[in-house]
Order: sequence, then structure tokens, then C-alpha cells
Amino acid sequence: MAEKKEMEIGNPVRKEIEKLIATGNLRRLHEKAGELHGHFCNYMTYGVIAGYIAVRELGIKSTGMEEVIAIVETNNCFSDGVQMVTGCSFGNNALIYRDFGKSAVTVAKRDGTAIRIALDPDFEDSIGEEYPEAYGLWDKIVTRREEATPEEHERMMRLFHEMSINELSKSADEMFRIKRMKINLPEYAPIFASVRCSICGENVMETRARVIEGNPVCINCAKENYYVLDGRGMSIDSS
Repeated sequence: MAEKKEMEIGNPVRKEIEKLIATGNLRRLHEKAGELHGHFCNYMTYGVIAGYIAVRELGIKSTGMEEVIAIVETNNCFSDGVQMVTGCSFGNNALIYRDFGKSAVTVAKRDGTAIRIALDPDFEDSIGEEYPEAYGLWDKIVTRREEATPEEHERMMRLFHEMSINELSKSADEMFRIKRMKINLPEYAPIFASVRCSICGENVMETRARVIEGNPVCINCAKENYYVLDGRGMSIDSS
């Protein structure tokens, strides 16, 4: 009886989100994603819809323990929508990032059953034509970093908010290319011990530490290159 009740309740941490998914409440899922993303925009909306389609199609629920994996191919707004709906994040090791620069995600169960959802290029190319004022302001303020008035900033954010809501009602068949597949998933994330850097005294994951003169040293103190994920995607930087 207790097991049946637990199945009905699902994950208590994600109870509201699971209910929104079950009832198809995309508008509220969109609002929840905005809490994470910090603003509303159409690409976040596409991520919400993609995540929603994936979890519904696969019949999955996330406990944040790697039984559900999302592989995103971009670090833009799309990925935040995916994270909110699927429950897969960097912190719980259920989000994998592949630096392909595509607004696409593959969501998979542990048995390898998966679905890849990518923005259709024809649909994506038509967005700017449908919302010329919003994208005109975006090009000026964000792309070219030109000086803009407070009114222009406010207008741009309002237009993108309106756009993000409007996109919720569009056909998924028009919006996405959807492919069902079987994939090989990585093993569950291993747990590594920590060691203390002999220079700065901070703990560092053992696999990231270097050894200098027989002592553990963190990458920062070793002045070595490291990988960084920022707005450019993945790159190598130096300490």
C-alpha cells in the first residue's frame, strides 16, 4: 500500500512540476522556467516545450538521481527550459552538455530509450520575420551592444515576454524535428575523494588536483590551463 501511494505522489520535491506536466499546463511550466532563467524569451519557451514532450513521450519522472538524462547541445536560453521541466541539471549530474551550438536536446531513460528534439531550421529562420520589432531591438541592444534608452530596454523585454507566451500555442510538429532512438548512456557519476591544496589550503576533487614536489596542488595554484563554459561555449582558459 505504501509503495502504491508513493507511486501516486511521485517526487515530493517536484510535485507541482509533475502535476503541471500531467495536466499539460505549459503556461505555468513557462512561468516556473522564468524563475530559473531570470526573464522570459522564446528560446526558453522552446526548451520548456521540448522538455515537456520528452517526459510525456517517455513516461518518465525525475528524482534528480540520474535515472533520467538530458543531453543539451547549446548553452543558450533553450537549456534552462529543458532543465526546469526535466529536472536534469549540472548539479545532479543528469545534464550532459555537448558543445554543438544547436537548440536541441536528447532525453533518455537508463535503458537507453531516448528522444531527440531539435528546433526545425525553417521554423527557426521564420521567427525574426514574425517578430521584427523585438528582434530589431535585440540586435541593437544585445548583439551590437549599442546604447539604448530605458524605454527601449523595457520595450524589448516586454515584447520577448509576449513572444514567449505566444509561442506556447504553436504546433510542436511545426516547431521541432523529433526522433526516437536508443543510445548508450554514461555510467552513474562516480564519487571522488577530496584532497587539500598544499598552497591555498582549499579542498579540491582528487581527480582535478595536480602533484608538485610530491604535494597536491589545485589547478589555480598550479597555474595550469582549464576548461571553461561561458557564453562562447566550451573553451580552454588559463589561471
